[in-house]
Formats: sequence, structure tokens, C-alpha cells
Amino acid sequence: MAVLNIRRLPDEVYARLRVRAARAGRSMEAEAREILTAACLGDAPMTPDDVQTWVSRLYRGRPPKDGSASLLADRRRDARRG
Repeated sequence: MAVLNIRRLPDEVYARLRVRAARAGRSMEAEAREILTAACLGDAPMTPDDVQTWVSRLYRGRPPKDGSASLLADRRRDARRG
């Protein structure tokens, strides 16, 4: 297995990692390994239900009235600008 040293880690990040590791009952190294593994390998692809839940949270239960019309208007405006 590879070894990774991280230099110049901001103090605030270090402190938060320490707290996060303690809450999870892991060492800081194990917590960093967990974070990097999740970020790089990712979770399983989102299901349609996962996407719907994410969108609902994003808009806090109030989706835009006409999102596609708004996006089209933005694209047209950008196209006119060149």
C-alpha cells in the first residue's frame, strides 16, 4: 500500500479532522483514509429516488416554477452576448 504525507495542512482543517475522527472512534489517519477513499472511489451511482431526494433538499421542498424556461432564457441571453 502507498504512503501519503500531507504538508501545510491548515490548522483549522487539522483540528476538525481530529474532532471528526474522535466522534467516529477512529484515529486521525483512519479518518483521513476513510474520507479520501469515499471521495475517490465514491458511492454507488445515485438512483432516481436519490436524485429526487437531493433536488427536494436543494430547493427545500419548493422547486422552481418553471426551471426549464429559466434555463432556456439564460442560454439565449448568453448566446446573444456572444
